[in-house]
Amino acid sequence: MTVPGEVPDGLHDDARSATPRGTLRRAVALLDVDRRRAVQAVALGTAALGCAVALAAVAAWLIARASQMPPVLTLSVATVAVRAFGIGRGVLRYCERLVSHDVALRGMTTLRTMLYARLSVGQPAALMAVRRGDLLTRVGADVDAVGDVVVRGLLPAAVAAALGVGTTVAMSLFWPPAGLALAACLVLAGVVAPALAAAGSRTTEREAAEGRARSSATALGLLDDAGPLAVAGRTAIELDVLRAADRSVAAATDRGAPSAALAAALGQAAVGLAVLAALLTGVPAVTAGRLAPVELAVIVLTPLAAFEAAALLPAAAVQVHRSRAAAARILALLDAAGPEVPVPGLTPAEPVLVARDLVAGWDGAAPVVRDLDLDVRPGSAVAVVGPSGTGKTTLLLTLAGLLPAGGGSVRLGGTDLHEVARPAASVVHVAEDGYVFGTTVLENLRVARGDVTPDEAADALAHAGLGTWLAGLPEGVETLLGPDGRTLSGGERRRLLLARALLAPAPLLLVDEPAEHVDPTTADELVRRLLTEHRDRGVVVVTHRLTPLAAADEVIRLDGGRVAARGTHADLVARDARYRDDLAQERTQQTEDA
Repeated sequence: MTVPGEVPDGLHDDARSATPRGTLRRAVALLDVDRRRAVQAVALGTAALGCAVALAAVAAWLIARASQMPPVLTLSVATVAVRAFGIGRGVLRYCERLVSHDVALRGMTTLRTMLYARLSVGQPAALMAVRRGDLLTRVGADVDAVGDVVVRGLLPAAVAAALGVGTTVAMSLFWPPAGLALAACLVLAGVVAPALAAAGSRTTEREAAEGRARSSATALGLLDDAGPLAVAGRTAIELDVLRAADRSVAAATDRGAPSAALAAALGQAAVGLAVLAALLTGVPAVTAGRLAPVELAVIVLTPLAAFEAAALLPAAAVQVHRSRAAAARILALLDAAGPEVPVPGLTPAEPVLVARDLVAGWDGAAPVVRDLDLDVRPGSAVAVVGPSGTGKTTLLLTLAGLLPAGGGSVRLGGTDLHEVARPAASVVHVAEDGYVFGTTVLENLRVARGDVTPDEAADALAHAGLGTWLAGLPEGVETLLGPDGRTLSGGERRRLLLARALLAPAPLLLVDEPAEHVDPTTADELVRRLLTEHRDRGVVVVTHRLTPLAAADEVIRLDGGRVAARGTHADLVARDARYRDDLAQERTQQTEDA
């Protein structure tokens, strides 16, 4: 979690510095491309453009030969060939597009699925290090960019290479000097021009990727948090950040324009040079009788079609750099999430969460909680109370592994929490700002466990105090919710998130303010039920409500970042004056409200 407007650190290091060698190759390997389909796409692409070259050559021969007015039957084969190559070009091009896009889209699906799977079981800190909009860019546009390198980079290069060799050989059979000149010009258009485009885009594409990520993150923040930003007076600041990000993308694009223009100019110059070389070498050969006039037309006009594949290569070189920058951002996220296969011995056998001398706080800021000892195991129920701003939420985030400990230790099953292969399998955290998806109630609950049945969903909602709310929905658990729960009240949203957590199989449950935005009676009943009805789990509840805490095994009162008092509810009532006064004030206020 970062403050809106900040550029998150840590996971951007790969994108800001020079991209390590092998980054794109590693990301493309994650696409799990079907090589047979890729070869089929190259073959179809080569055949399609080969038809274009053959069409130009046969049409040139047909026009030149027809000018000599031979018998009509002499031209019949060429006439049929022109039609066949014309139709074949379109049909083969369509088939190539189907196959190549199928390869790329399947690869994107594989990479995106693997990314979701790794993040869902990996280290939670990997997600906390990036803003929501940046995360959306990585699992969305960046995955697409890696997949695009197949369609717009690798396959065009393979097709251009195959077509260039074939066309050069065919031209050399007609007139070797023209074939050699065509080969040299193809190298100029297909190697030198893309190299120039790549050199210009090496830095600009990385900078543009950063700018697009900042733009997406800021724009999503403005849309999702429009109300809070307006209240805090930060809307204008965030809009300035968004404009700056857009300007950085435009500036990066402009810096790459000269090299792109030069690459395009070289491509066009190569076409002209190939035609000119064919004329300069072919005309004397015709005069000397070494080359037929009809063949001269073929070697002069064929290069016009031969460069169609090479013309795509500068853009392909730019796409390679764009995809490499995207790959670096995706791999940084995957590496932060942890190993693909859980490391043996690091998955806790016994889900016991133990904190010793724990110091909790945000990176770069002063600690907000110090010297806390805590043991949480299935069957225990702990409540954490204290005034707002004393660090309760930060403590919960640290216990969940979403923030690194600033000191002391947090161990899960005897292993440091940040070395556990799958902490999410043992600890589920219910945050104040958990996301509600714009889908049905049931599908929102299935985020915790994919096989949740409608009956299980209804039971969890009832336990979270939403039984009456569910009964009033037009389609029950199949009712659609608005994006990010905007059709819900604040209290309904909190309890829906709690119901989702109750359905998760994790044996340890960390809940942040489940009773906020709820009337006192309902809030007390909800907290009491959470502390008593889920004794198969270890439960830590952060709450402002003191009345229901008699159900807790232990109550910890924080004040000023330290443990001011701890014990059972009865112990604190008896010996802690501040706790006793707060409880009396709460009961008085509840009586007055009633």
